[in-house]
Amino acid sequence: MTYARCVRTFVTGGTVVRSTGRSESDVVCEDGRVTAVVPHGSVRPADGDTVVDAAGCMVIPGAVDAHVHMQLDTGSTVSSDTFETGTIAAAFGGTTTIVDFAEQRTGGNVLESFERRFAEASSQCVVDWSLHQVLGGVTPQSLVDARSLVEREGVSSIKLFMAYPGRLYSDDGQILRALQMCADTGMMAMVHAENGLAIDVLVEQAVAAGRITPDFHSRTRPPELEAEAVHRAAVLSRVAGNAPLYIVHLSSKHALDEVLTARSRGTNVFAETCPQYLHLSLEEHLGKGWPDGAAYICSTPLRSRAEGHHATLWEGLRDDSLAVVSTDHCPFCLREQKLMNGESFNVVPNGIGGVEHRVDLVHQGVVAGEITAERWVEVCSTAPARLFGIPGKGDLAPGFDADVVVYDPGSVTRISASTHHMNLDHSAYEGFELRGGVRTVLSRGEVIVDRGEFLGTRGRGRYLRRDVSRAVN
Repeated sequence: MTYARCVRTFVTGGTVVRSTGRSESDVVCEDGRVTAVVPHGSVRPADGDTVVDAAGCMVIPGAVDAHVHMQLDTGSTVSSDTFETGTIAAAFGGTTTIVDFAEQRTGGNVLESFERRFAEASSQCVVDWSLHQVLGGVTPQSLVDARSLVEREGVSSIKLFMAYPGRLYSDDGQILRALQMCADTGMMAMVHAENGLAIDVLVEQAVAAGRITPDFHSRTRPPELEAEAVHRAAVLSRVAGNAPLYIVHLSSKHALDEVLTARSRGTNVFAETCPQYLHLSLEEHLGKGWPDGAAYICSTPLRSRAEGHHATLWEGLRDDSLAVVSTDHCPFCLREQKLMNGESFNVVPNGIGGVEHRVDLVHQGVVAGEITAERWVEVCSTAPARLFGIPGKGDLAPGFDADVVVYDPGSVTRISASTHHMNLDHSAYEGFELRGGVRTVLSRGEVIVDRGEFLGTRGRGRYLRRDVSRAVN
């Protein structure tokens, strides 16, 4: 089907699902924005208007993936999706906004790292995009520069690492200083919460003992060390003046318990999980051995299903203990990259590709009765837009960007590396058969995906200046 560019677009006949409820409504879009959400047929298209038939489908706001890593340079390789291929894959999966990272490493300059990353993304993205700022070296100057990014570039969030000593790691004193800045400015502090120093000891001991199979990636990063770091980050947040704190890629019930405890003490803390922690496991996936097990090495690691982590995370999504589902999309091809340094868990690049499948994978929670359709929309779209101050995204209401997804709950999505659009030679979800699928995707009123056909263009994505979120202060 070919759609002409025109002034108005009508998405008609579907069930509009927002985080606040659902209605049998049509969505009217004009000049890239939603102008009305009205009962079916109450506003008639004129000659020349585009009509998207959503009969039998849910109509949801375009999804927001607030944690991705396109063409990430690890120092030894680069994640396999470029901003172009990664955002095309995102669009096929119903994601119309991504937030990636500008990464300052120890000894580097914050403003230069932002400018480099901005230049990489700006000519490639097919959906709208923004950047968080990684602080891999917390110094007085880096804090001054990070603070300046709020007004300068609309960057309202930083990321800190309690893991990866020597490359990105910040000690408690550095984290405290960064959190004090966030408490003062309202910036969101994203924290990779694992006790990296203790993990390095366990890794060294495992390798020395010859325990190098993929499952030891998880066994040397036990949930207790994730929980300990979450606890420490929350304490530092309170000491800093209750800085807005966001725990990334939370994977264990131990860590979620610490989030709930911190929140009960008044800590301004939020947390995300990822599809891999809802669907993949230590035993079934990391336990495959070489070479296939390498595909499932990511940090934080996959957890044991027998220990109840998966069920607890679904419960956390249901009761709002977990605020967001992001992907931490960081793909590496299996033999060329994952296994380029040999078969030992400690030399495998960490990361799983999933930006194309997040909406479908979380929808399985709706199918199974774990969460409602409204909650599905909340964690995939509305909450990340709200928490990260992304203007005009995350809802279907007058004045919002016309990012609209027609989602067919009766279709079947079969995941395979042979059919996905990510620049990746394998899929962590190979063979998964999912109920539901994306039919049509609009980005700012323009149809960019329809029934499996990509209609967008390289570079059409718009950089989004973000505000300090009013939802966290």
